[in-house]
Amino acid sequence: MFSGIDEVDWASMEHAYGPADDVPELLRGLASDDPAEREAALDGMYGAVHHQGDVYACTLACIPFLFELVVDPGVQDRGGVVELLTSIGGFDLDEDDEAEIDEDEIEGAANYAMAAAAVTAGAGVFFELIADEDPGVRLAAPLALATLHRHPVRVLALLRERLPVEPDEEVRLALVEAAGRVALRHRPLAERVGKWLGLLASRADSPGLRLAALAQLARCSPDGLPGDVVPVVSGLLREMRSAPEESGDREEHASPGAGAIPGAGTTPEASPSPNGVAARAGNEPDSGRAPGADPTPDPAPAPAAVDSDPVEPIEPVEPVQPVDPEPVAPAEAGRGEHVATPTLVGQLRSLSAQENAGRGAPWAADLLRTLHVGLDDRVGDRTALLADQLRSPDRRQRIDAVRMSGGLIRAWRGPYEELVALVGEQLSDPEPRLAEAASHVLEELFGLAAPAADALAARLAADPGGWVKTWAAGPPGLGSTVKALARLGDARAVPALAAALEREQVAHDVGFAVGHLGAAARPLAGVLRRRLAEVELDERAYDRASPLLAGLTALRAGEAAPEVLRVLRGAPEYRGEWLRTAALRALGAFGPAAREAVPELRALVRRPGTASATEAAEALWAVSGDADAVLPVLIEGLQSDQVHDRRAAAVALGALGPRAAVVAPRLRGLLAHEELWLRVDAAVALWEVSGRTRETVAALLTAWEQNRHVRVRVAECLARMGPVPEGSAAAHVLRSELVSVRRHNAMDGGYGSHDIHEDEKLLALCRQALRGTGKGSTP
Repeated sequence: MFSGIDEVDWASMEHAYGPADDVPELLRGLASDDPAEREAALDGMYGAVHHQGDVYACTLACIPFLFELVVDPGVQDRGGVVELLTSIGGFDLDEDDEAEIDEDEIEGAANYAMAAAAVTAGAGVFFELIADEDPGVRLAAPLALATLHRHPVRVLALLRERLPVEPDEEVRLALVEAAGRVALRHRPLAERVGKWLGLLASRADSPGLRLAALAQLARCSPDGLPGDVVPVVSGLLREMRSAPEESGDREEHASPGAGAIPGAGTTPEASPSPNGVAARAGNEPDSGRAPGADPTPDPAPAPAAVDSDPVEPIEPVEPVQPVDPEPVAPAEAGRGEHVATPTLVGQLRSLSAQENAGRGAPWAADLLRTLHVGLDDRVGDRTALLADQLRSPDRRQRIDAVRMSGGLIRAWRGPYEELVALVGEQLSDPEPRLAEAASHVLEELFGLAAPAADALAARLAADPGGWVKTWAAGPPGLGSTVKALARLGDARAVPALAAALEREQVAHDVGFAVGHLGAAARPLAGVLRRRLAEVELDERAYDRASPLLAGLTALRAGEAAPEVLRVLRGAPEYRGEWLRTAALRALGAFGPAAREAVPELRALVRRPGTASATEAAEALWAVSGDADAVLPVLIEGLQSDQVHDRRAAAVALGALGPRAAVVAPRLRGLLAHEELWLRVDAAVALWEVSGRTRETVAALLTAWEQNRHVRVRVAECLARMGPVPEGSAAAHVLRSELVSVRRHNAMDGGYGSHDIHEDEKLLALCRQALRGTGKGSTP
């Protein structure tokens, strides 16, 4: 094995962390008899050689040696190596990607193409591995074939042949998922795969296999789903709950790369590799049948083009029965031994084992996630399915349902009152993971959490120890139940905030919670003021003072002006600029109640062109209303070299309204600036100082289409302008937003903690702009 490995000039190559001269050691580690060494080597491959899906010259050089590993039956944990190869070779640049490649990316793109070609050229070996004695290899081989082999008809035939004789339920699910992957990559085959999946969904003996077929059907051929998909899936879940649990915990025996269960991806092309890199289709070479498959004739060799593959008739599918296998080993026999290791792969496996401990079907949640991805915008069906899961007697199913409910609400708009109330009911469950999961989901919902308000208040009263969370590193923070109730504006959160303010170290997010409570938090002004007066103005001043300043700002507590002035005057050098900004915002929020700060503010505005001068001018205007003193400073700020400073000046000028009409030509000139956010701020300020809408609305609507993240800012301006004329371009844009089911800021693969709040705010502003409750406009 590894013939010629020492002849490769590894030292001349690099990976993510420098010279690649350690790659031979990693490759040999994958073949080690020591399970800890194998796992560390796999972690090193993903961490450096294939870092975050990247392909380097050393990655390409590894491919022949990785193939040597996967075909050697003496090597353990080969399933992880199969998944590594699938990830390396599965990235495919489409025409749009190629058109966007710049000069700096040419080499990387070429590496991806060469990796796809090299792995695809050897993909025939995966046919042999689909009946391997090692269940971990059999688990990884189907998706490798579906992703990499160039003749999808042959792959489908093998998957169907293999299914009746495969003894391992988890591997059978992988065979079904692989069929779905083929259909997604080769759309002309989608109808054929859909018919087979539909038959499996109705006739397979195993409820897990029927659920897997439904999940893949939702992904690749959603029109083939039964009309009563919700009761069908609910029935399968009940059937799975009532089935006797299998002996042994399969997660403990899974191969390193097999930690991601079939169907676990949250996107149609998600890869099962430990680093989560999507394995996107390459091309596939020809190969033979796997040993151990049913002795039915091979289909005719398929030409390279999918469109010209012979279309096989779909024969009836008999119930798939697990058999006593001869050519392969049972699930518990062939998977490699695993030990606890400090590697990323080891930590992921450990977390997965903890999560799935005691589950008879640990893959059920992943199948349901896949089903939800396939159901996409069918919010009603998805909500009904989750509501049924949340009523399940199985706590694990409810934990899964709580988390998936958060994902649904985060991405899609809809009526969620019943679902939120059911999530709220989980707060009283004695299982801490379930209650905590529900609390975290409700924290993100802001106003949408209203149906769970009483449940949140009850949990808050029952668990004072959870009001503030502390960690080994970093400042303490409010517990999710406190934040969820405060974000509802519910006064029942005030005692928890008061207690948090009396702690030696104040929670870093207490000020934001106060802001959401508004007038209900007014009783906290005194303690906020007292704690601010106690802050030592040393290098830690910003961390200690900023949450207090945020709370006082939200309450507009002008009586705290002396304490805020002390901080402004004594801000230390370390993070002093941040601290002064927070103090100036507080003084501006206090308005005329902070008039004793006027001399200090006038002194600060004498340094025009700086960020602090702009911030001081904004505060001085709010406190004194002296436009003559602040206008020259803001005009100077509008000419700054820093885009951030110019934006701040534009916003401040807009606050002056007609008193700043003289700057209208300057603001108009910024409507053509290359920075989109500056264009938006300038357009809003132009309307505020001139009262004219034509130029402003045109610029705002252009920005709306260019960047969805500016839509809240644009809608705020449109709402303040007054009634949007019926039939206008603005009315069309606003109505289109209101009928969209997808949240404007929904992202695949990521989200922000305030996404739901921002989207609901956008919807409210759109309605307000159409109703015409703003202050009016000038044509």
